[in-house]
Amino acid sequence: MSIESTRAQRLILAAAVVGFALRLGFGFAYWQHRPLTHDEREYLALAKSVSLGKGFVYDSREAEGVASQQFGRAPGYPFFLVLIGAGRADFDATPGRVKLAQSIVGAIGVWLVGLIACRSSGPRAGVAAAALAAAYPPLVWICSYVFSEALYSTMALGSVVLLNLAIDRTEGNRLSAAAAAIAAGLVVGLAILVRPAMLLFLPVAALWLIAHRRTPIAAALIVAAALVVAPWTLRNARVYHQFVLVASEGGVTFWTGNHPRAKGEGDLAANPDIKVADLGFRAQHPGLTAEELEPLYYRDTMRYIADHPLWWAGLLLKKAFYTIVPAGPSYALHSPLYRFVSIASYLLVLPLGVLGAELWRRGRHRPEALLPLAASAVIVCIVFFPQERFRIPVLDPALIVYAGAWYGLRTRERIEI
Repeated sequence: MSIESTRAQRLILAAAVVGFALRLGFGFAYWQHRPLTHDEREYLALAKSVSLGKGFVYDSREAEGVASQQFGRAPGYPFFLVLIGAGRADFDATPGRVKLAQSIVGAIGVWLVGLIACRSSGPRAGVAAAALAAAYPPLVWICSYVFSEALYSTMALGSVVLLNLAIDRTEGNRLSAAAAAIAAGLVVGLAILVRPAMLLFLPVAALWLIAHRRTPIAAALIVAAALVVAPWTLRNARVYHQFVLVASEGGVTFWTGNHPRAKGEGDLAANPDIKVADLGFRAQHPGLTAEELEPLYYRDTMRYIADHPLWWAGLLLKKAFYTIVPAGPSYALHSPLYRFVSIASYLLVLPLGVLGAELWRRGRHRPEALLPLAASAVIVCIVFFPQERFRIPVLDPALIVYAGAWYGLRTRERIEI
């Protein structure tokens, strides 16, 4: 390892430490006594139910405020809350231990961003990307919410680092490459159990690997991920007496994003007309659980799409637009200060990320696993619906990596000249 690379590794680690301090500072100095959202209450309710030995179920007494409209959730994040001891009591705001744990997770994410950028575009790019990720406001404040995004982001980035490692070792020690691919698959499986959106990464990554003549790595990735997810799928079949791969939230999410009244962006909270329609849909099927409703959501949506294909094509274009452009009804739910900082931060990294990606594309580089991860995140937004929380975990770090690449590659060009 060169002196420059060694120095870069130290600076990337220093950026991760700064990132930890900023996340911790925001959570404990500013984000205090804030009311919990619907999703946060559901996650905490599930965590408490597990902690009390009642299993992965909602208890109306524990899920106060969410019992009227509950959603099937993936198990990974509630179990993470249990692991850090956040399921042992009732909370009206984000527990301090969640802020602490997710600040650590977020700092690891900063380090991973630096590693990915360093591999793709050199030491200077790695340091620049890590520094930007450390201070990037959406990545800072997401650690203070009881949301799965911070954990998911770090796990997704971790799978990219491991998959890159497998690619790098293909030409040398094949056994070592297989081990790295299996490790990547295991992390992908865990990420799927945190956010099922990661499922789309598997086919995209597999096709990408096969196109780059790395079929054994693709096979190892898929098999390892399946081994992680399969036990939970079997548990679902035993508990619900039907096939539920991970969680039943996919049905209502697909229905929301492709509803006749959909605006192309935002969830039920950001689209009150669709929320009213959802209550009506549930009223038409009284007594059904979220798992029993999931295929009905899919069936209702697919029927409408089949009858209105041109309308749906237009909706997909809207969703593609909102995936890139920071606008739409979900942004209006936040305070003016939040919207300004969020949009300004994103608009800062977007052009730099695009320029960096173009500079990177022109050169001869090893295959970069960040590309299929970002592509799968875009597909999720277009198939279901885009919103800021879906963008932050993967697309924003990807832009930051390529913004770092822009700095690193331009600096290298100046030095060579």
